[in-house]
Amino acid sequence: QVQLVESGGGLVQAGGSLRLSCTSSGRPIRPYAMGWFRQAPGKEREFVSAISWTGKSTFYTDSVKGRFTISRDNAANTLYLQMNNLKPEDTAVYYCAADQDRPYRMIIVVPGVDDFASWGQGTQVTVSS
Repeated sequence: QVQLVESGGGLVQAGGSLRLSCTSSGRPIRPYAMGWFRQAPGKEREFVSAISWTGKSTFYTDSVKGRFTISRDNAANTLYLQMNNLKPEDTAVYYCAADQDRPYRMIIVVPGVDDFASWGQGTQVTVSS
């Protein structure tokens, strides 16, 4: 299976930036769509961003459009999420995920939690006002 580990989280002031990374130590991520989700205490895990296996298509939830950028480096087996102009509302545990059961699948609509079979353990992002 794809074994994912996130890193790059931390504490930052509003308006600051963080870059999250997600690396697979198992199967290469190359043929899989990848995504970022986040979960705040007491809330449901929500979609943040996704990228197709080709890297040609990206998707973002409305609240992060223009601020976050998802990218991937298949040679390094790494997924990234560049987060700029962070807001307190962005505070959450951020998880990366891989659609490991459906290689080369096209992303037709904004994906949900159930569309991804492999998950990392998460990295905490805290944005202070």
